Amino acid sequence: MTTKSLVLPEQPTRADTAPAPARVTIRGTAKTARRFTVPRGVRRASGPVGLVLLWFLTSATGILPESVLASPVDVAQQAVELTKSGELPDAIAASGRRAATGFLIGATVALSLSLLAGLFRLGEDVIDSSMGMFRAIPWVGLIPLFIVWFGIEETPKIALVALGVTYPLYFNIYGGIRSTDAQLVEAARMMGLRRLGLITYVILPSALPGALVGLRYALSTAWLALVFAEQINADAGLGYLMSNAQQYFRTDVIVLCLAVYALLGLACDFAVRVLSRRLLTWRANFEGEA
Repeated sequence: MTTKSLVLPEQPTRADTAPAPARVTIRGTAKTARRFTVPRGVRRASGPVGLVLLWFLTSATGILPESVLASPVDVAQQAVELTKSGELPDAIAASGRRAATGFLIGATVALSLSLLAGLFRLGEDVIDSSMGMFRAIPWVGLIPLFIVWFGIEETPKIALVALGVTYPLYFNIYGGIRSTDAQLVEAARMMGLRRLGLITYVILPSALPGALVGLRYALSTAWLALVFAEQINADAGLGYLMSNAQQYFRTDVIVLCLAVYALLGLACDFAVRVLSRRLLTWRANFEGEA
């Protein structure tokens, strides 16, 4: 009896049954043309330039009569004439001295009070509530009282600027100190930092962004306060030129003085922005979408 061997067909392995991987071809991406973007300086200047252009067009077409507002051409002519006569440079120098003196006094007071209130609970209990109360009083409304206290010379003008500077600096520095991360403070203490080192290396750097924001507000407030302060029997300065121009309905001189105030405030704001970029290089900020 013969036996027949049964030969089974060879079973395919799992590797044989797996589908062959698709071949992927990686092609080099074509270089796209770089999109043209307008420089930020041009974009930032487009708003003021557009307003001046609109002002010029409305004045040239008669929509805005000269009795209401002088044209930018007349304002530019007055700027040239007052500069040649020396009146405008002297006025800017006098106003600058008042603003600088008042700012230094107000900044010193604000820095001292904010450090006491921010670093010590007793200072907060004594100072912060009082500052909040005085902040509710309109500082422009204190002009008659300043005249009674200090007379009509330079002192009330400088005092008004100093008062306007004190509040924004105080509240921003105080808020910056109190917004320091408590975990960061605790970690610094565990590393052995004592009170002075903690203040120097942790608390004050954390408060620096808020202090710079307060500095921007304080500088703009200083020029705003100076506009009101120089209405107090001034014999020099931009406010003096405005008061004389008001008596003769010279809107070109009034607008010129207001423009100088604005340019001085813009220059101070630009200086603080540059200072912020230098001092806050360690801090990653969101700078807006492109």
